[in-house]
Amino acid sequence: MTVLRYLLWPFSILYGGIMLLRNWLYDKGWLRSERFDVPVISVGNLTVGGTGKTPHVEYLLRLISDKKTAVLSRGYRRKSKGFVLADDRATAETLGDEPFQYHLDFPDALVAVCESRPAGIAQLLRIQTATEVVLLDDAMQHRPVSPSFNLMLTDYGRPFYKDHVLPTGLLREPRQGAQRADAVIVTKCPADLSPSQLTDIAKRVQRYSRHVTPVFFSAFRYGKPVGIGNASQVSARVVVVTGIANANPLLHHLTENGYEVVHHLEYPDHYSYTLADIEKLQALLEQKDSKGLSIITTRKDAVKLTDRALAALTGQLPVFYVPIEVYFLQHGKLFDQMIRQHISSFGMAKPVAADKI
Repeated sequence: MTVLRYLLWPFSILYGGIMLLRNWLYDKGWLRSERFDVPVISVGNLTVGGTGKTPHVEYLLRLISDKKTAVLSRGYRRKSKGFVLADDRATAETLGDEPFQYHLDFPDALVAVCESRPAGIAQLLRIQTATEVVLLDDAMQHRPVSPSFNLMLTDYGRPFYKDHVLPTGLLREPRQGAQRADAVIVTKCPADLSPSQLTDIAKRVQRYSRHVTPVFFSAFRYGKPVGIGNASQVSARVVVVTGIANANPLLHHLTENGYEVVHHLEYPDHYSYTLADIEKLQALLEQKDSKGLSIITTRKDAVKLTDRALAALTGQLPVFYVPIEVYFLQHGKLFDQMIRQHISSFGMAKPVAADKI
């Protein structure tokens, strides 16, 4: 632990204590936590920053595509207030980048944002009375809703059991918050983890979660670049543009697959691109040593780069995004079965015990 972390430690103890008290008040029923008459699956984590929530929500949307599904998010950094339902007028600014991505890629799902999750769920159920399941994006710390199933994610590269509470570390609450998880997914795993490594990680997770909580392991599978600009073929030399929490997996994928990353324009997570940013990118491509470069970005960034205010200029550039999908290193069918069983047997289903995987 660095000197700065030692200095911040008293503040972590104070913040952690406040979060423990808050959780205790919810657990004891002194603070109200609302349940609903439909399955509500929360996808969240204990950590600040990206653990891969968006690809995992998309995995669930594909898995239950036969259900009438609603997705509710807070809409981080959106420029709107209150309940907003995604429609033909929606943009990344009105919804936030991730909910807008769900809206574009899963048009059959009902997508909305609202600061108050109880109010948001109630409104969604009024709009679509036949809703069969609600997915809550990034809601593990939003205790006013008591989800029927809590899916907790933790990044293989920075697992919650090695981290500390803010501001010393990146945990939003103490590690014991994992006890609320009905299942844990260790995300962004290397594909070659051995069975003994998987077992060791699962044991570390279960020191803080309930013993019966199953632990799964997922990784990302990258697809071929998809063009959204004026080029049909991506070049081997690229400029990477990202506004995500951790771009290292994408950079590793590109270099492993023969791309030369000439420039990496790295912006903060959830960054809102401006015309000046696109003009800067255009000027970069016009430099003598940048001729023939393609632009590679993520799906989340592509959603914002093609927003109405930027689409005309972005469309003139050789821009591609790399799609990603989640897959499980093992027991993927069991995970699918667990989710489907929970939805179909809502109110009766029991969690899959850890000793069953």
